[in-house]
Amino acid sequence: MNVLFLCTGNSCRSLIGEATFNHLAPEGWHALSAGSKPLGRLNSRAVALLEQESISTEGYYSKSWNDLPLIPDIVISVCGNAANETCPAYLGSVLRSHWGVEDPAHAEGTEEEIKAAFMVAYRILRHRIEQFLALPLAELTLDNVRLKAELDRIGTLLP
Repeated sequence: MNVLFLCTGNSCRSLIGEATFNHLAPEGWHALSAGSKPLGRLNSRAVALLEQESISTEGYYSKSWNDLPLIPDIVISVCGNAANETCPAYLGSVLRSHWGVEDPAHAEGTEEEIKAAFMVAYRILRHRIEQFLALPLAELTLDNVRLKAELDRIGTLLP
């Protein structure tokens, strides 16, 4: 099963989702990420945070959803609601869910406050991914209605 973490720029939140999911995922599950308007570069703070958490970012890059090597089974959008952020809508016939996370790339303040914003985004995504992977996945992949309900529920959880 392939899970796409989707946002606009594909440099921060979707990268964190992709890398964290792949770090924790069982065999047979894989994540990728993309953006509707990719920045073309990864956010250096997001990369540093993942490295600090011992999560590899090797081989990851900012890419368009038009350049995906495969059609995902599940699409999880991770755009937040601050600053009227418009979240792209994946139009393929896939299971979709929204896990809104505010974009730490737009955080302002001291260095500590900015790092804290990145850590909040990471903790939210990691918690939701852990909850996702704790589901009876073999059973739920046979029931898209239940799987969607669980993914939508998980998208409301905070650590």
